[in-house]
Amino acid sequence: MLRPITGFVLAGGKSSRMGTNKALLSLDGATLLQRTQTLLQSVCQRVFILGQRELYGSFGECIEDVYRECGPLGGIHAALLNSSTEFNLITAVDTPFLTVELLGYMADRARQSRAVVTTPRLGGFDQPLCSIYSREFLSVAEAALQSGNYKIVPLFPKENTLVISKAELAEFGATPEIFDNLNTPEDVERARRRSSVQHS
Repeated sequence: MLRPITGFVLAGGKSSRMGTNKALLSLDGATLLQRTQTLLQSVCQRVFILGQRELYGSFGECIEDVYRECGPLGGIHAALLNSSTEFNLITAVDTPFLTVELLGYMADRARQSRAVVTTPRLGGFDQPLCSIYSREFLSVAEAALQSGNYKIVPLFPKENTLVISKAELAEFGATPEIFDNLNTPEDVERARRRSSVQHS
């Protein structure tokens, strides 16, 4: 079921530990970018890529950072600046084990609660690169970027952040590994082994 929200694949990043552009790495016959696009297209009415057009323009509509070299917060800012929907699902390109069911649940909870940020929390850690942001967060991101403060979680408004709890996540079989991101060639090999086990 598609929700009236916009999805964004955060494809930027230097991939320095990977040694190659991780967004274009293959897993199960598709690039990480294509996998994440497909996932978001199952939940969101429109999906964009947050990254350089010259790198990713052939995969879909791209939105580039206004504040460059500022990490993921620059991508979140660009997404909210260009979005036409109140709620926006932003996920990193290198978390290949997220599920449609989990993201759909998050989208529904965000729309019901009207929270500024809706984020999963596992093991005491929020997941800012698998979260739903309302456009109200744009001014927060803008102010932080202008002041050189690029850490995302401390910006979450304490009174208006909806945390998806461990108990809720467990209903989707979500363990901390569902949020694993791929930073090194070893991470990719582990993901490929894990994926082959899931499909066997």
